[in-house]
Amino acid sequence: MPMSAQPSRSTRRISIMRCPIIVGAGPSGLAVAASLGRLSVPSIILERSDGIADLWCHRTYDRLNLHLPKPFCQLPHLPFPAHLPTYPSKDHFLDYLHRYADHFSLRPLFGCTVTDARFDEAASLWRVTSSRSPSSSSSEPLTEPRELEVVEFASPWLVVATGENAEPVVPEIKGAQAFMGSLLHSSEYKSGVEYRGKRVLVIGCGNSGMEICVDLCDHGAMPFMSVRSGVHVLPREMLGTSTFGVAMRLLKWLPTRVVDRFLLIMAKMIIGDTEKYGLKRPKMGPLELKNKTGKTPVLDVGALSLIKAGKIKTVQEVRSLTSNGAKFVDGEEMAFDSVVFATGYKTNVPFWLKEDTDLFSAEGKPKLPFPNGCSGENGIYFVGFTGKGLLGASADAIEAALRISQRWTSLSKNRDLVL
Repeated sequence: MPMSAQPSRSTRRISIMRCPIIVGAGPSGLAVAASLGRLSVPSIILERSDGIADLWCHRTYDRLNLHLPKPFCQLPHLPFPAHLPTYPSKDHFLDYLHRYADHFSLRPLFGCTVTDARFDEAASLWRVTSSRSPSSSSSEPLTEPRELEVVEFASPWLVVATGENAEPVVPEIKGAQAFMGSLLHSSEYKSGVEYRGKRVLVIGCGNSGMEICVDLCDHGAMPFMSVRSGVHVLPREMLGTSTFGVAMRLLKWLPTRVVDRFLLIMAKMIIGDTEKYGLKRPKMGPLELKNKTGKTPVLDVGALSLIKAGKIKTVQEVRSLTSNGAKFVDGEEMAFDSVVFATGYKTNVPFWLKEDTDLFSAEGKPKLPFPNGCSGENGIYFVGFTGKGLLGASADAIEAALRISQRWTSLSKNRDLVL
């Protein structure tokens, strides 16, 4: 009988870094490190997973394409290759991120889970504690205790770049434990191929929920989409170009509410009245709603035509799950083989950032509006929390790098800064 793994031992050391510590090797972290490098400021990136862009690599469905055109999704200082399509696929984007890291010689420390970060006022340094468990290259069972390496990094600067989508959100629904079918979050969903001929309840009507329903249809499944509240569905393109691009250009000259009114008029002309299909529009316009609550409008990639054709059926909010299905708030009950929670993500920052700051809420959101939310007191910076996607993260990365560089230059005149 093979021996089980022994409890881990730990070693602890302190590493003083005279360069910024970046937590997270997703697009936001890479963008900051590249922007710093262009300003001749070195940095260190700590990443809990085994590679860059863990969310994109391991927790997205196969058919995912960028919902916005590539000029709005590229990171600073390196555009997408010209030959890529307007809306790059997930694989295209991952290839781009790896090329980005190689181009700027970014080498994150993988397998480093940050468990604690706090500001040491006496030393004027951020103390960032990271744990790292060495992986075993042997297939033999462990007979010796595994050694856990705990490193405390110290630096004048901390860049929080773990993003808004670090942890899946799965709502608590009565009866979930009794449901006999499969329950999974959209981060675990890959393809509809295994759901052919099955009735699948998708809880959530955002971009992911809509696109998963399309994928299920493409693979011969029968998707039902639970709509809890209002949702703005917009055509992905209007006036011969991307809807997002039209909105960005109009916002340079017109107030948000005027742009919202224009978008809704155009949407009704192009895709019709969505309310007759169970997709009631919120009272607040799509851009205003996004700015105030973070709720992103849906850019239609084919779901609406399938809803109109009855291939995707909309149902009301789920009241509870049963052993073989779900009950809804309108009293209706249906049978389902599987349930997919397309209910989004949340940040994990409150779990490890042990610092009282007026700039970060308990939910892990900067309190100051974009673009002023990227920096705080004592050398802390937040990148990728604006609710404005990759475009907002890139803007934050550039701004944070400039501010750090100014302080770096000031300190370097008074003492040597070495890694």
